[in-house]
Amino acid sequence: MTDVPLDDLVRRTAEELAARRRGAVAVGAIRGEERATHGAGPHTVFEIGSITKTFTALTLARLAGRGEVAFEQPVRELLPDGAAVPRRDGREIELVHLACHTSGLPRLPKGLMPRALLSLDPYAGCTEEVLLAGLARTRLRSVPGSRFRYSNLGGGLLGLALARQAGLGYDELVQREICRPLGLADTRVVLDGERAARLAPGHSRSGRPRPGWRLAALVGAGGLHSTVHDLLRLATATFGSGPAEIAGAVALTRAVGHPISGISTAHAGWLSVERARDKGGPRVLFHNGGTGGYRSLLAMIPERRTAVVVLSADARSVDGAGMRLLSDLTDRNGAIEPPPHEPGTD
Repeated sequence: MTDVPLDDLVRRTAEELAARRRGAVAVGAIRGEERATHGAGPHTVFEIGSITKTFTALTLARLAGRGEVAFEQPVRELLPDGAAVPRRDGREIELVHLACHTSGLPRLPKGLMPRALLSLDPYAGCTEEVLLAGLARTRLRSVPGSRFRYSNLGGGLLGLALARQAGLGYDELVQREICRPLGLADTRVVLDGERAARLAPGHSRSGRPRPGWRLAALVGAGGLHSTVHDLLRLATATFGSGPAEIAGAVALTRAVGHPISGISTAHAGWLSVERARDKGGPRVLFHNGGTGGYRSLLAMIPERRTAVVVLSADARSVDGAGMRLLSDLTDRNGAIEPPPHEPGTD
């Protein structure tokens, strides 16, 4: 469908998604020098859930590029004195393990699940003290660096460790390292009055209103808000169109990887997948996200300068529609399957 106007493809996807849900939907795409958005305005704010992990990993790469931390550095060295970090077979958890989900940590902090099942704001009580106390009681599921296990705990721990190293809050650290250099004016954890007024209200899968989530010490795993406009700017940076320091950080995140399956790989802050019937061709780089009332997808093929952003204020998945749109931007012969699982925050 490469001959179909980009505007038509994006509008069609936005209308398809909006017809089946209560919450607002915003869709944006890039194809070469073309750009299009449809649905809710491109500056409408949404929770982006686990796409936050992309920002956390890019922040790690920025700090590593300046020598302030190292990918292979044990996370223990960035935590408070006396913090107990589990090991397995003598192997310590390194920062790169947290970014690539190979730390062996469980999906959620120790002791959080009972509260999470009963709350509409399940992570609000996960303070630094709670997180570190649970970490001390945690047994690793695998040797660090040996196996992919998606972990929100790992993403949150990485954000916490980097913020402590920088002497800043997570929000301000991401503003300094990623958002201000790229001009991402609406990507942040805490929304002020004007941005809060542009927040699309969230909804459950059944269409019931849902409050926003506060991620507390797990903020690096899923606490950011953003817009289609900002995430398309992030996408262009992965094409090499952003500031040199950001391009270098993107290259660092993509240079490391751990195989998940025969066709998919976990990178620092990203997942990549080989397109069906396009063996050896450029891979799809993506992350999706989910919170109590939102779903999101950022997917791209940097080598072809194509990207898709789908944001929804409704907890039903947008992955299938977003991946079909990305396929339509390139060609039908390289159809892209939706992610096999949804690594959202919830």
